Amino acid sequence: MKYVDVILPVPLEGTFTYTVSDEIAVACATGVRVLVPFGKSKTYAGVVVRVHDNGAPVAESKLKGVLSVLDASPVLLAHQLRLWQWIASYYMSPIGEVLNAALPAGLKADTAYRIKTETYLKLAPSYCSEQALHVALNMLSRSYRQHETFMCYLHLAGFDEASPSDDASWQPNEVTREELMNEARCTSAIVKRLTEQGFLKVYEKEVGRLNHAGQPHPENIHPLSEPQQQAYDAILKQWKTRPVVLLHGVTSSGKTEIYIHLIQKAIDEGLQVLYLLPEIALTVQMTQRLRRVFGDRLGIYHSKYSDAERVEIWRRQLSARPYDVVLGARSAVFLPFQKLGLVIVDEEHESSFKQQDPAPRYHARSVAIVLARMFNAQTVLGTATPSMESYYNAQTGKYGLVSLSTRFSGVELPETDVVDIKDLRHRKLMNDPFSPQLLKAMREAFSEGKQVILFQNRRGFAPMVECRVCGWVPKCKNCDVSLTYHKRLNVLTCHYCGYTIPVPHVCPNCENPNLSGRGYGTEKVEDLIAELFPEVRVARMDLDTTRTRNAYERLIGEFGAGCTNVLIGTQMVTKGLDFDKVAVVGILDADSMLNYPDFRAYEQAFMMMSQVSGRAGRRGRRGRVILQTRSPGLPVIQQVVHNDYASFYKDLLAEREMFRYPPFYHLVYIYLKHKQDGLVEIAAQEMGALLRHIFADRVLGPDKPSVARVKAMSIRKIVIKLENGIDQHRVREQLMHIRQQLLDQKAYRALHIYFDVDPI
Repeated sequence: MKYVDVILPVPLEGTFTYTVSDEIAVACATGVRVLVPFGKSKTYAGVVVRVHDNGAPVAESKLKGVLSVLDASPVLLAHQLRLWQWIASYYMSPIGEVLNAALPAGLKADTAYRIKTETYLKLAPSYCSEQALHVALNMLSRSYRQHETFMCYLHLAGFDEASPSDDASWQPNEVTREELMNEARCTSAIVKRLTEQGFLKVYEKEVGRLNHAGQPHPENIHPLSEPQQQAYDAILKQWKTRPVVLLHGVTSSGKTEIYIHLIQKAIDEGLQVLYLLPEIALTVQMTQRLRRVFGDRLGIYHSKYSDAERVEIWRRQLSARPYDVVLGARSAVFLPFQKLGLVIVDEEHESSFKQQDPAPRYHARSVAIVLARMFNAQTVLGTATPSMESYYNAQTGKYGLVSLSTRFSGVELPETDVVDIKDLRHRKLMNDPFSPQLLKAMREAFSEGKQVILFQNRRGFAPMVECRVCGWVPKCKNCDVSLTYHKRLNVLTCHYCGYTIPVPHVCPNCENPNLSGRGYGTEKVEDLIAELFPEVRVARMDLDTTRTRNAYERLIGEFGAGCTNVLIGTQMVTKGLDFDKVAVVGILDADSMLNYPDFRAYEQAFMMMSQVSGRAGRRGRRGRVILQTRSPGLPVIQQVVHNDYASFYKDLLAEREMFRYPPFYHLVYIYLKHKQDGLVEIAAQEMGALLRHIFADRVLGPDKPSVARVKAMSIRKIVIKLENGIDQHRVREQLMHIRQQLLDQKAYRALHIYFDVDPI
């Protein structure tokens, strides 16, 4: 009797053992998908991780058998399985949740992936000679539509220019049924009649769902400037001793050109490249740049692609002709690679690389480094504003460090003006989100035919609505948050659970009709700009305007082509985008980022402000940044103004060491959730006591997070600070044991407990 251990897409620990018949065992191998029963009536498609005859962990009579094998060859390679196991272990997440995150939905289904085919037409063999063609045309002359359609086919296939009798090696062009119907403007019935009469033959051909970008053009690679060449050579030199190198280059210094040269070098050596970006929006411009050089050697992988497209890319990577370069968001780390030689993590500081919900809560940067290590591949982390952890690793010698301190072509970094909006509002010189300085700079930019980017890290029209008489604020029924006002839809929405209600006409508390929005989001900024500058064209880039697949391409394409004058956005507009005509960047409210209750608030605020500032003046004249704040004297504001990352890093590092935060300590957040607030409070206190018994003063809490109720679930949070060098494996064993100890109690069986390792 043979047995197989299978990973199932369920949030349960470990693998599941099934029996397998001798007939099926032949087709079973590590990495293939099998259809198995689970529970009383469910069936799942799982992935085999082991075939053995060592017996079962339970009585054989209790084991169920594999129903069928879904693949002729493995869909999961050995290194991918090792990566899954590492993620499950390090981030303390069931491996079934890793499977759910890694595989496209089409590979988790119990039905086989359907190859996309297209119907093609070809000339019947009996009519391939010139004489026979004349006979066919005479036969069709009585039917005008059939005759015209047949003539159209001959034209599309190239028979009007050549024929087999002229050249034995000549082959007609392939013509699809759809192409013929469009060109001849005929119906499917006409084409069907031609095939029934034997003039044309129908055949099916497998086609890719993805667009083909044409042949590679390495001659389109631009030569590097002297500073870029020095940085390129330094990276290659550092790789000899350190497999991971941090490229710290100011905005618009030409990091992408260095990446392109590194990619070409890897391809020349017969190796594959993984290029990670934090936002799907960034893939639009980057795809255009890379396709000009690498053509159809480039594959794109992210969540905006359809499931069928993602399955196709996955299978392509398993084939004999995989993509040489894969550009994608964080999920691209899960793709199968055969000869990975280079990993590029662009904008490595970005928090978007960290997966939040659903589990596993992995960090794509860390996973990418581990993946590269499995192949002995090289890794480059690129950014203008390194994360504290990466820069610390570079400073301590764990990573290599290469600096690029000048912009390409000698363009100066933008001039930053700090505007004290507290003083302006006090003197009644400012009522809306725009200071006089910002409005003046915008007018000057528009008069010169330049563009403007406005950064406001809140979407919607207003963060909350309030009754001016009694102070009533509409709140979500499922979460402890106020509802955000979306004017265009005339609704109030919770950005945590999606709960939506119409905007009330009167206050339900006092029946006062005077309800007003407080604060402003991107939607309100858009309306105000349209009022102040009716002659300019405005675009908005946030989660509300980029839900569709092609929204990014449209917004970025129109702004890049100069069709819009102002781009208003959230953090989507802060990084990686490259526009020639942006002269002014306005940071409307720096304080909303600085005053966030999180130890990373200053770090993330510095990064976002520095990054969005870098969108200005990338070509030609020096750009200008208007930074609006109520606290102009804060050191971090001046560090942004002077682009002084070294000073910022030094100040923040001392603070982190004093209060035991990364990079000196590893953090683990433990979340407990339950519908009953009283029960989750008791459970959290009990778990906190158990943790303190082992980890002593490393444990903080339990406490309520800033939003203590989400989707009708009450939440408690426990923080554990672990010094560098502690036995991480032992820590994880203890944490999992305590978690299980709590869940084994009858009262806590409905409790949801999960870990967030290295939280952002």
